[in-house]
Amino acid sequence: MPLLGIDISSAAIKVLQLSKSAGRYRVEHYAVEPLPPNVANDKSPAQVEAVGAAIKRAVARSGSKSKYAAVAISGSSVITKVITVPATDDELAMEEQVYDEASNHIPYQMDEVSLDFEVIGPVPNSDSVQVMIAAARTENVEARQAELEFAGLEAKVVDVEVFALENAFKLIFNQLDIPAGGLTAVVDIGANLTTLNVIKDGRSIYSREQVFGGKQLSEEIMRRYGLSFAEAGAAKKLGGLPESYESEVLEPFKEGVAQQISRLLQFFYSGSDYSRVDQIVLAGGTAAIEGLDTVVEQHLGVNTLTANPIAAMTVSPKVQAHALATDAQSLLIACGLALRSFD
Repeated sequence: MPLLGIDISSAAIKVLQLSKSAGRYRVEHYAVEPLPPNVANDKSPAQVEAVGAAIKRAVARSGSKSKYAAVAISGSSVITKVITVPATDDELAMEEQVYDEASNHIPYQMDEVSLDFEVIGPVPNSDSVQVMIAAARTENVEARQAELEFAGLEAKVVDVEVFALENAFKLIFNQLDIPAGGLTAVVDIGANLTTLNVIKDGRSIYSREQVFGGKQLSEEIMRRYGLSFAEAGAAKKLGGLPESYESEVLEPFKEGVAQQISRLLQFFYSGSDYSRVDQIVLAGGTAAIEGLDTVVEQHLGVNTLTANPIAAMTVSPKVQAHALATDAQSLLIACGLALRSFD
């Protein structure tokens, strides 16, 4: 069953549908639809409808006829934790044990929570197993479902962004240059938030968000050149700004991005046994800024590249290949969700 991967960020809806043949993925449908400011973070009925309407427009533009979707909720609204429970082959008994133990770690009433779990593996020298739990307020899950329903879609999967990222990580793994057991820092720089996920052996071992993103660059362009927010956003992508823009606005912003990434990494180092990551991968819309990876690499002294999860994929003739390539770095979450079709 083909699932539409639908990534709902603070600035845009990204829709992606994949197929698979002979072990290779192909992009069948794709579209990006901008969102009005502050809409995606508001769960009021009117705003749910606004997001739903944007999803509907994006799906229509993509040309997909699928009525089933995979969508995600953000890590900041999800509690993830590894817990230990007694091993059992009885699925119902395992579920009861997980819920009982999870109630000790979740600061909400269990009847207010949607919870899922995955058994990671046995605890050495023990009759117990480690289990990864993910819990979110049910109202957040229902809001995502309502947004899809408004667009005429059914949510077959409600994922967590960090797990969607893990799922997409295999698409960029061959682009990396890290040792066995090495650490990859995936830095997703969106419009309002920058999210750091540290990946080891395909799993996220650390996640942190920071309020910083491409919106700051748009606001500086507005202030300096007297443009509206929409005009500033268009100028960032299409050009047409004065010659002084690069040296006076863009370069200082790149430096600021490097400083924000350095700060996020310092939080990780200070709370872990690690003092260095082996590679940095830039993702999100802001990662498209030319030369940003070079600035980050120079400032942090860590090999840095820009994510391209579609690099090894073929593309349907119905898809605008140039637009897809331009947005590639921002499609990690959408790819991870679309890959749920093949789980």
